[in-house]
Amino acid sequence: MSPRREKLTSPQTRIALARGNRPAQHLLPIPGPVDTEAARRLFRRQRRTAVRTVALLSLLLFGMSGAFALWPQLTVLRVSGVPVSWALLVVAVYPLLFLLALWHVRSAERAEEDAAARGEGAAGKGPTEP
Repeated sequence: MSPRREKLTSPQTRIALARGNRPAQHLLPIPGPVDTEAARRLFRRQRRTAVRTVALLSLLLFGMSGAFALWPQLTVLRVSGVPVSWALLVVAVYPLLFLLALWHVRSAERAEEDAAARGEGAAGKGPTEP
């Protein structure tokens, strides 16, 4: 005869099960009506920003690859034992990637702020109180 099986649960599961089904008080109220055309304009503007960001990212990454292919001496040339191509990747590319990401987020936020300032839809306004 096999030994009796035991059900193992974590302490968090036991606590959650002990609470039972309570109504969710953390849910936000339903927002007011949304101007669909304004939301579409905001979406198009943010999509243009995203396409521009991807184009700049591609230019940066493929441009560096192209530069290394055009000038193979960057891989041979060394500074303190480190190939110049690697130093360029660390010193130039990563900060540029960070700045590109920062620019993209700021542009998307600015689009939402502009839409909210014009009163277009629920962009940037948050939920309305009941």
